[in-house]
Amino acid sequence: MLVFGATAFLVWFSLKNIEPPSGKSKLDFILETWDKADKFLFILSGLVAVLSHVARAERWRLLLSPIGYKVGLMPAFFSVMGGYFVNLAIPRGGEVFRCINLFRLNKVPVETSAGTVLVERLIDVVFLLSFIGAAFLIEYDKLIEIIFAFLDERKKAQAMVQEGPSYTWIFGLVCVLAALFVLFWAIKKGKLQSLLAKVNNIWLNMKMGLLSIFKLEAKFLFLFYSLVIWVLYFLMAWLCMIAFDETKVLGLEAALTIFTLGSIAMAMPFPGGTGSYHFLVPLGLATLYGLAKDKALAFTFVFHAWQTLVIIVFGLISLIGSQLAKSNESN
Repeated sequence: MLVFGATAFLVWFSLKNIEPPSGKSKLDFILETWDKADKFLFILSGLVAVLSHVARAERWRLLLSPIGYKVGLMPAFFSVMGGYFVNLAIPRGGEVFRCINLFRLNKVPVETSAGTVLVERLIDVVFLLSFIGAAFLIEYDKLIEIIFAFLDERKKAQAMVQEGPSYTWIFGLVCVLAALFVLFWAIKKGKLQSLLAKVNNIWLNMKMGLLSIFKLEAKFLFLFYSLVIWVLYFLMAWLCMIAFDETKVLGLEAALTIFTLGSIAMAMPFPGGTGSYHFLVPLGLATLYGLAKDKALAFTFVFHAWQTLVIIVFGLISLIGSQLAKSNESN
């Protein structure tokens, strides 16, 4: 509830700054922005996005192979896309879903595939930090400016919210009490040994997944897929930017900076980056490159809506495909 509340607030806070010409609603202004976009470039961006997910599925297969699990491209792709679809509703829930779905399709233990997913995320963090470093090297002054602008906008947002109790400590207390309850129940029922054995088994399976990267035979291919994924991510964002007359003149340096801000926003624990993306990206476009705030926000809503639509379409296809594959296997 806290996550969805924060998401709704950030979207509302972003929409609040759109001031369309008189006689037009905010929705009409956003739809008009979409009408002006080069649709071919958006379609191309969507295809690039799907290609990046195929590369991610291939990279995942590479991690699973040396620990004894030969997974087909289609089950891996269905699981990856289904995970992205679930992320739209449950932040980071997609990481759990893709492991469960792969177990349904290929009987790969959830704990083992979860270990490989964790490895993937660590590699992605390295690449994200590399892009952030490159952006700072190329546009250091602008990124320092955006940090101060972000702090200023954050103060404005905080001023609009009434101060209330912090629920962080309550959440922590609930987690501790839940853990103590499980431990007390296990001791009372004489199942402590069984519980510890299960925890140990989960850890051993996850450890197998975590260590899979050290068993890779095709290490160069793994790094190549990782690079391809992030280059395609950048290309996807750049194609969206050059789809509009106002943003296509900004150049590749600006595209790198905006892509970096968007990647940071998407990495935050919000459903599909909703809220954080609508806060950071328009802030960068308006503060760093002088776009009118209402246009920057309209562009961002179009960018994000298109990316989300691609995930919804291919996510649903993947869920249906997974179910059909499972049904065929049962028959």
